[in-house]
Amino acid sequence: MERILHDLRLSETITPFGVGAVVDVLGESLIAPDTSWWDRKSAPEILCERLLTRLGTGVLRQAPSHSGRAARETAHLLYWRFPAWRFCEQCSTLSKATGTYKGRWDNTCKCGGALVPMRYVAVCQKGSHIQDVPWFRWAHRGHDADVTDAVRFCRAYKELKFVRSTRHGEGLASLRVQCDGCKRSRPLSELVGKDSLHRDNIRCKGTQPWQDPQPDHTCDHRLVAVQRGATGNYIADRLSALDIPEERPQSARTADDVRNHDLFARVVADNGGPKADMLAEMIADELGITPKDVLAVAAAGDDPADTPLLDLKDGEWAAFLNKLQNGRDHGGGDFVVDGWKVPAATTWPTALTDRLGGVGQVRRVREVSALRGFRRHSAEADLVPAHLGTDHNRRPVYPAVEMFGEGIFLRFDEDRVRAWEELPEVRARAGILARRRTSSPWAHRLDPPEPRFIALHTIAHLLIRRLAFASGYASAALQERVYAHSDRPDRTAGILIYTAAGDAQGTLGGLVRLGAPDKLLPLLLAALNDADVCSNDPVCIESDHRGSSSLNLSACHGCALVSETSCEAANRLLDRQLVLGGRNVPGFLEDVLEEIRRTAVV
Repeated sequence: MERILHDLRLSETITPFGVGAVVDVLGESLIAPDTSWWDRKSAPEILCERLLTRLGTGVLRQAPSHSGRAARETAHLLYWRFPAWRFCEQCSTLSKATGTYKGRWDNTCKCGGALVPMRYVAVCQKGSHIQDVPWFRWAHRGHDADVTDAVRFCRAYKELKFVRSTRHGEGLASLRVQCDGCKRSRPLSELVGKDSLHRDNIRCKGTQPWQDPQPDHTCDHRLVAVQRGATGNYIADRLSALDIPEERPQSARTADDVRNHDLFARVVADNGGPKADMLAEMIADELGITPKDVLAVAAAGDDPADTPLLDLKDGEWAAFLNKLQNGRDHGGGDFVVDGWKVPAATTWPTALTDRLGGVGQVRRVREVSALRGFRRHSAEADLVPAHLGTDHNRRPVYPAVEMFGEGIFLRFDEDRVRAWEELPEVRARAGILARRRTSSPWAHRLDPPEPRFIALHTIAHLLIRRLAFASGYASAALQERVYAHSDRPDRTAGILIYTAAGDAQGTLGGLVRLGAPDKLLPLLLAALNDADVCSNDPVCIESDHRGSSSLNLSACHGCALVSETSCEAANRLLDRQLVLGGRNVPGFLEDVLEEIRRTAVV
């Protein structure tokens, strides 16, 4: 085992250097094995019941860490060399051999040249497996006329070379793998074609590089040759939760009251009959709700299906609403929020203040992020769990990291949001992104782009860009969490902008102070004013096809895009028009700037 010393931030052990990721470190190409390889004694456990409940049976553990200089006994993570095939920079010899020098592993060829990992690897299209391209076998395959018996039965394993020559063309055609034993030569341009590996009878092994071959386990999916650093080689599936007192949403508490009522069993037994309506009215009168609510609880059953992220957000939304009602937070712990309401008599535009239902200054918040697993090549591929160990007596380990920070929570008025999103023009505009999300093979993982989500998501981006100038934090250090769903039992309409880091930058106090009324409202107005005119207008405002898979409408790097690490949807599902209006589309906050300009003129 070769010892390579390289330091990572704790957050990087989740992504981009998490389990299953192919990374370049100090000229080496490495891959991180699953958590069954971790030394559990040096990996501290992280407690977050809210997150672990959604992940399932297991334990959250932080990667081993240390401060100061690393020594031989320092806790560390293992990384596996991948791909194993490398070529020499000097003599071009291509092999899987690893040499030693004076008893230590050495990454140099016998001629003294440095060994460079091959650029291409083979990825399973559906099974999320990855493996080396068997270069010797591939070089001696093909269907052209020069595949003679000498080529077919060649055993010159040590005479394979990776050469570059422009005699055969440019690009991949100039890069060739040749055998000096049988004189067979094959260009890389024959490697990257559709089903090229399948035609050469090269099959998927059904394992990851750090796993032992399993003869009884086969994978029937086809391989595709890709560059080892391609983005699609590693699609992390992570889940994060705010460590808050788990609050049950109001709808859940109401549903509990309905189920606990003496007459509820008779409502369920009647199964939509005339007695059910009469009994539902009696229950509704006693609990102060509508008969429709009672019948909805009876029809839903006990286990409504939820995605883990939306389920987490429902609890967080309820916790924030509870904090906003209590005003100044004198409690301790890892969730401290001071709530305030926008004053009725204010010098700020009523078009803005009437739409804000409350603001919370999040003085302290703890976020825990965990890696559930990863996919390769496509978001439709199989999920590979972060723990692949075969010991069933031990609980699986999820790589996790805890981060502390601060933030600003904004709640928008539900009645105003609902009235706006029911406008036909608004629904038609949001429907464009809804159709594109449906037709995309991977976009189903994004939140449904209903009007409120697109508008509040865009507002969050605009505010992040403005806060980066005033808070002292880098733009990439700010993150968003959007609560905007009308199809939940409790409708949500709010955004959280926060900073959470595993170091001191997460608690500097520069963000929470900007949540005060005299600072936040001017920042909101400045953010809207910045977005009113983009440097790429009129191209940006008139474009309906922007971003990956055209999942943005009027949004670009000049107005609404932020760092992808800051965005829940990776800079997708954004539209300035649904915020500020345009092209006969009424924006949610379009009359804010108009009111300011009218006041300024008067």
